[in-house]
Amino acid sequence: MRDLRYIEDVSTLVIDQEKCIGCSLCTVVCPHGVFEMKERKAVIVDLDGCMECGACVNNCPVYALNVTPGVG
Repeated sequence: MRDLRYIEDVSTLVIDQEKCIGCSLCTVVCPHGVFEMKERKAVIVDLDGCMECGACVNNCPVYALNVTPGVG
């Protein structure tokens, strides 16, 4: 779902690959398909699609994701 766009290069979403355990919850809860699983880790594949809702952060069991809602 890459049709919805926000201002480019302003999203605050980051992922700590060292902490990611590959549970894939972020890929399930993200409403815009920002994440994909690659090599058993979540990766951000569409940063500009992030609306900073925080669903991924709130569902990550190991706190591997961070976003500041409303900044980007």
